[in-house]
Amino acid sequence: MMRILTLRTCAVLLSACTQASGAGTTMQTQGYALAPPAFKTFCAKEKTLCDTRGKTKVVDLTGPRKAELARVNAAVNHRIAERSDVSTTGKADEWDLPKDQGDCEDFAILKKSELLKLGWPASALLLTVARSGKEGHTVLTVRTSQGDLVLDNKTSAIRDWSRTSYRYFARQSQSNGKVWERIGKAGQP
Repeated sequence: MMRILTLRTCAVLLSACTQASGAGTTMQTQGYALAPPAFKTFCAKEKTLCDTRGKTKVVDLTGPRKAELARVNAAVNHRIAERSDVSTTGKADEWDLPKDQGDCEDFAILKKSELLKLGWPASALLLTVARSGKEGHTVLTVRTSQGDLVLDNKTSAIRDWSRTSYRYFARQSQSNGKVWERIGKAGQP
């Protein structure tokens, strides 16, 4: 009886600590993945936006930093009109830094660009591919002390990656932005 009581007490304390910390989850990577086909051409044009090198792998998400994320996510979502690559470039898949219109990866690229201008480390800003229903989708993952957060063109809400409806496949490596890594199944919705 004492053993059961001790186990229950430990479970309650562990649950309380997890809830109190407010920490989100982090993506677990499991080896090499193929980069999206248009990524290589994009990186040849925009080397800085493909770079993920740096010492800071996780950003301490203070109140001001969280506000910056929210501002950038909302501003880009409102400033850029969503248009498919076929309608804007005539190509099935074209990655670019958008001026006034683009598709999901263009939104993610612009968000990364804006955060870099604000001093965010490239090593914590990772382009990430997922599946939304039957369609491919790209978001910007920001590695923070509160978990891996997703900046998405479909919403101005910033959410922990594991609390979205997407099935994540791959993201840029933190040590080499031209390399992509598979995302593990743990934490998948």
